Amino acid sequence: MASAQGHGWWPYLAPYGLFLVAADLGSRLPDAVQPAVWLFRILAPAALLVAFAWRGAYPELRGYRLGVATLGDVAVGLAVAGLWMGPFLLFPGLDRPPQDSGFDPATLGEGREGLALGLRLLGFAAITPFLEELFVRSFLLRYADVVDTGEDFRRQPIGRYRARSFLVTVVWFTFTHASWEWVVAAPTCVLLNLWLYRRGHLGAVVVAHAVANGSIGAIVLLGPPGLSIFL
Repeated sequence: MASAQGHGWWPYLAPYGLFLVAADLGSRLPDAVQPAVWLFRILAPAALLVAFAWRGAYPELRGYRLGVATLGDVAVGLAVAGLWMGPFLLFPGLDRPPQDSGFDPATLGEGREGLALGLRLLGFAAITPFLEELFVRSFLLRYADVVDTGEDFRRQPIGRYRARSFLVTVVWFTFTHASWEWVVAAPTCVLLNLWLYRRGHLGAVVVAHAVANGSIGAIVLLGPPGLSIFL
């Protein structure tokens, strides 16, 4: 297959890495350029994903069909949303950032709050799930098992359980989130890994991840004040 030429890393590393770099830059640059950095963080990785997908770089996403099994994917996504928010709502003493540190709808300026929220939800629920799942549970989960053999990770099956790759992905997923999120990031990764093993298709966990993020976004927008830290 054409996509088996070379080492095949860039379709997975480039969009995800650009997203992480943009997030880090955003925390270091002055407030005056934050709107531009924020837009770049959403749109640039998305453009890379589309470009690589157009070239057929993600065969693991093909063949997913909506059906009865999708209900399970949605249920897992709702469970992840509950797992992510529940401990902080039930146990106020858990470490968390200040309530005013969440997403600011005025990021793009006065009168553009709706646009900012729309773009934020687009990135959160439609782009981030692809970025993270393609890197963590397609690339990293397979590459961790062959890094010492020289085999092509793309020739490894999607959703095969191996202890090493399971642990590597849980550690990576956990520690690439903010420290206050570690308590929920680890079990979230475990649940999504298990669901991938059960379903055997990356599309299933992309859907679950998107439902989780979309549900969190809806709760933040429609729920009581003080939930913006989750968005």
